Amino acid sequence: MRGEVLHYDEDQGFGFITGADGNRYTFTRENLRRQTAMPNGTVVEFQTGGGQARDVFSIAGQTTASSTVAAGMNAAPAPAGTAPTARAPQAQHFGRSSESATAEPSDLWGYFWRGLTRNYFNFAGRARRKEYWGYCLFWMVCLLIIGGIGIFTDIEMGNFDTDVSAVVTVGLCGTFLLATLLPGLGMTVRRLHDIGLSGWLYLVILIPSIGSLIILVFALIPTQARENQWGPVPAGVGI
Repeated sequence: MRGEVLHYDEDQGFGFITGADGNRYTFTRENLRRQTAMPNGTVVEFQTGGGQARDVFSIAGQTTASSTVAAGMNAAPAPAGTAPTARAPQAQHFGRSSESATAEPSDLWGYFWRGLTRNYFNFAGRARRKEYWGYCLFWMVCLLIIGGIGIFTDIEMGNFDTDVSAVVTVGLCGTFLLATLLPGLGMTVRRLHDIGLSGWLYLVILIPSIGSLIILVFALIPTQARENQWGPVPAGVGI
């Protein structure tokens, strides 16, 4: 069947395809015939089975290659007695030579930076423990640095000696908290997915006294060592 890539997260190795029949199919990195980049909107061919797309491959590269071959066959031959014109080497599109996927970060700072950029509004997929706690670590470090800058500024401006109080500190910290609200929420939801739980369980944090403790316990549970409905096992996790 022919379809179009609706979304594919190269880091998580999980995505969706809208088929020509109007249905949506899930697929993973293991379902790709070749490990190539799958940007949104890529036209693909695939086999279906149980709501999942299998043996997925892009037909854009094949169309380009066919056009190149046709152009070469239709080219007029060189006149007799003239030296043949050197042709530019054809680009090869096999294996990973055409892959533009970025490497999966494995350090704590890399996980934090990805959470604030590519995963800023990502509530799908899974996040391993190392990714979650790496984000939390650098989030706290950044908050302390911003708070320190605010306190130093308020002291220099003499705000603590007036009724204005720590207006700069409150403003900087408040802005940082608002700016990181969505990526932090998405990270926790993906951590819940990683242990096989629904992201809606994050609402237990609203329970007085014990809500935050429950989320902490969830965050400490090891990765579910198998593919679940939210995607495959995250890269770097031993099975």
